[in-house]
Amino acid sequence: MKYLDILYFAWVREATGIDGEQIAHPGAETTVGEVVTMLASRSAGHAVALGEPERLRAALDQRFVAMDMPIGEAQELALFPPVTGG
Repeated sequence: MKYLDILYFAWVREATGIDGEQIAHPGAETTVGEVVTMLASRSAGHAVALGEPERLRAALDQRFVAMDMPIGEAQELALFPPVTGG
């Protein structure tokens, strides 16, 4: 069985209460947004952190992607708030 490692950063990690988890790979055609929606139903903390995907940024295998990007054969999905520089 293939797996997808999920990594949470900043307030996403704080709200879920975990810094990551591993799920069964949902399939190459599944989009990042669909994975986020699925994860949001895992707990109340997940719902708080992931309930508004438009507030998140995502990276597949350490490459920034849009929420409508299929996950393909990725092994890692990182979710975090937008980053600002200064």
